[in-house]
Amino acid sequence: MKGKFNKNERVALFIDGANLYSAARALGFDIDYRRLLKVFREKGRLLRAYYYTALVEDQESIRPLIDWLDYNGYTMVTKPAKGFTDAMGRRKIKGNMDIELAIDVLEMAEHLDHVILFSGDGDFRRLVEAVQRRGLRVSVVSTIKSSPPMVADELRRQADDFIELSELAPMIARNPSERAARPAVAGNGHREDDYADSPPAEQLMRSA
Repeated sequence: MKGKFNKNERVALFIDGANLYSAARALGFDIDYRRLLKVFREKGRLLRAYYYTALVEDQESIRPLIDWLDYNGYTMVTKPAKGFTDAMGRRKIKGNMDIELAIDVLEMAEHLDHVILFSGDGDFRRLVEAVQRRGLRVSVVSTIKSSPPMVADELRRQADDFIELSELAPMIARNPSERAARPAVAGNGHREDDYADSPPAEQLMRSA
């Protein structure tokens, strides 16, 4: 994985759930969130790992994933998704978490040396510039290997480092054979890591 890291620097992950999910799917793999945390804990002093997702009403099937992430090292930031009808009369669901992510980055900036942003959204370019002016380094994780590329060119150019998701994939991708071999946890009927690589709410939003 390319990118400059210092073992002593204070690091936080800010994960745009919808964007990361789409990028990983475009590259043909699913993410194991336990492995993702492990990779970045080895790179520096990981203080926080924020995961942002909108929740679809009546989609209770996403709750196990939210709970798993919450109990396994992630700080969950959620809000209800909003439904609307477009000009063609089709029912759509909207769940934008950009404001929440930006506020958390700015509030955490004084406690960090390195922000790692999992998103390709060009709207974050000004946010990246703002925290760079405070002396922080910013790495963006997304991909240019998909068609079309998932990262906005202006965001990639603004970042101090760009981490190509396809190069990170071998370290964070779900490993079905390992997952199948894990024993069940007594009392709940689920394997320990049943939700480590589950699809986020964004997949459910598309099928709603």
